[in-house]
Amino acid sequence: MIPPEPPQQQLQPPPPPAPPNHVVTTIENLPAEGSSSGGGGGGSLSASSRAGVRQRIRKVLNREMLISVALGQVLSLLICGIGLTSKYLSEDFHANTPVFQSFLNYILLFLVYTTTLAVRQGEENLLAILRRRWWKYMILGLIDLEANYLVVKAYQYTTLTSIQLLDCFVIPVVILLSWFFLLIRYKAVHFIGIVVCILGMGCMVGADVLVGRHQGAGENKLVGDLLVLGGATLYGISNVWEEYIIRTLSRVEFLGMIGLFGAFFSGIQLAIMEHKELLKVPWDWQIGLLYVGFSACMFGLYSFMPIVIKKTSATSVNLSLLTADLYSLFCGLFLFHYKFSGLYLLSFFTILIGLVLYSSTSTYIAQDPRVYKQFRNPSGPVVDLSTTAQVEPSVTYTSLGQETEEEPHVHVA
Repeated sequence: MIPPEPPQQQLQPPPPPAPPNHVVTTIENLPAEGSSSGGGGGGSLSASSRAGVRQRIRKVLNREMLISVALGQVLSLLICGIGLTSKYLSEDFHANTPVFQSFLNYILLFLVYTTTLAVRQGEENLLAILRRRWWKYMILGLIDLEANYLVVKAYQYTTLTSIQLLDCFVIPVVILLSWFFLLIRYKAVHFIGIVVCILGMGCMVGADVLVGRHQGAGENKLVGDLLVLGGATLYGISNVWEEYIIRTLSRVEFLGMIGLFGAFFSGIQLAIMEHKELLKVPWDWQIGLLYVGFSACMFGLYSFMPIVIKKTSATSVNLSLLTADLYSLFCGLFLFHYKFSGLYLLSFFTILIGLVLYSSTSTYIAQDPRVYKQFRNPSGPVVDLSTTAQVEPSVTYTSLGQETEEEPHVHVA
């Protein structure tokens, strides 16, 4: 008879897995054990420090961050095209039709995205969406339309310098709305990057003053400044609302409903306010080509911006758009013979440095990440918190490095 094994040799069942951490702490660049002792310790420590700095730089300037900055610059180039075509229409052909130009863009959105929703089946069908959320998209369509109109209208009353400076008001609006409604929290490096970007914008305005660049009419500066502030506020509301929709619903739904209500309200505003101006336009092939170019750039901006916002954030996109005026200026050096100043290059690189600083680390959400799992995968199943572990009331941070899909963290910017 074989005696039983002693109790102390019995295999114990493995302990239950620990719940996922909700606060990530990262220990980086620890020197090798004993590297600071013995001969040559000073040289080893110096080499370790240099290696740690290089590793830190590679971690910050990762592929994902560089792609995010590049995508924002694509949006700036589209805005540059919008500004150049608008300048030719208003100054060379005296076609002051901002509502009509917006109407053309909304019609394109309607033809592409609203019709896509109309042919879908089930809950993503146009009629099903209208039954559930029609009044929300109606308000959003009005906000988007009037934001475009107010900023364009401000050029008739105030100076270009004031518009460039006051248009930056959209950044604090987006930050505040993201903080309160999207529950996004920022770190110190984000605010440093934002300040650096705004300093770069101020440098560009200073260069405009020094070279005597055309400043605009400025007939009633207070009215124009209020129009810019109002337009920037509406832009901020529209951008944050857009970020919420594309993270929780879909990009096609957002663009389709914007196209529907934007075309409806801009058509009414066009018939009331701009029908006489439209009749005064000296139509020919050049004007038609400019309208086509404007509409193509605007349609590309509206179609591409939700992709960039979903990959980064509304705040990051608005910081990237600060370089749009500089691209327009660089084009104006050849097209309109603008005077050049070295401060323009300094402004451009200062804004890019601010963007790199802002994009070098992730924001975080002040909630358990399982609540926002749909932000990472909108088409995935809804997480049932009742069947998971107890939710800890802690704050979820994200590390500097690129996140993997298994991490329960939400990369917002």
